[in-house]
Formats: sequence, structure tokens, C-alpha cells
Amino acid sequence: MLKNQPLYLTRIDIPVEVRSQVIDLLNQTLATALDLKTQVKQAHWNVKGLDFYQLHTLFDELATELEDHIDLIAERITTVGGLAMGTARTAAKFSVLAEYPFTITEGRDHVVQLADRFAVHAKSLRDGIQATNELGEMDTNDLYVELSRAIDKRLWFLEAHLQTIAHDHGV
Repeated sequence: MLKNQPLYLTRIDIPVEVRSQVIDLLNQTLATALDLKTQVKQAHWNVKGLDFYQLHTLFDELATELEDHIDLIAERITTVGGLAMGTARTAAKFSVLAEYPFTITEGRDHVVQLADRFAVHAKSLRDGIQATNELGEMDTNDLYVELSRAIDKRLWFLEAHLQTIAHDHGV
């Protein structure tokens, strides 16, 4: 991300050095969340197979929830005096996620790919929990905890679906 970006004036009593580090961390998280949302929409638009309707609906729910997360992250960045860097190009450049494969259509393949990406995002959120705890910035820490719980729950949904598919097919 852009290091040492200018900060906007604010009366928030968080030291400038801490705010700057938190903004960098949040912008990294913003990039990953934006990327994940677009990858979920890629799956939503292109899923095929017997579980089409259920997965199409699930993927849309995931994307909608991620949109809410994105807004929370960006608003926290600006609340502490930073610039939310939320363009598609920025997300593509700074996301920690692997590129989504364009060659898949089968529902199970999409679920596997999304579960992999939700797991990476979940780990990055826990890294954010640790970093903000070490910085003593507990409001942003609370945001990371909230997002982490939500992403873990959605990862569970994806993994449970995979376990059902494996069981149903005798695997």
C-alpha cells in the first residue's frame, strides 16, 4: 500500500504513528475484501450443475455480506483520518488472494476455490487482530474481531457444503 500517505485532521486521540500503521493495515484488508467479493461474484455468475440454485443464492449472500464488510473497513480508514484505497486496480495489486480460475463451472469446484480464499482472508483478519492489539488500537481491533467471526462462519458454511457433497457422493 502507499506508505506515509497524508493523514486528514481529526480530533481522535490516537497517535499519528498508530493511525498511520492502522490505515496501512486496513487498506490491505480493504484490498483483499474487495478482491474476495469480486471472486465470489465470479462464482455466482458462472456456477453450473445440480446445486446451481443453492450455490447461486449462497454466493450472492456472501457477496452482499462482503460488501457490508468493505464499507465498514473503508469507513474505519476515513474515521481515523486516512484515505480508503478501494478501486479495483488497487484491490488487484494489493490483495493477498490468488487469482480466481476462469476455467471452472462445476459447483463443487467453485465451493473449493471460495473456501480456500475465505480461509486466507480469515487468517489475514486474525493477523489484523494481532497487529491492532499490539498497537493498542482496540476500536479497530474490535472491527477485526467482528469481521473474523463473520468470515469464519461463512467458511464453515462453505466447508459444510463440501462435506455434504463428499458424503452424498460416497467420497
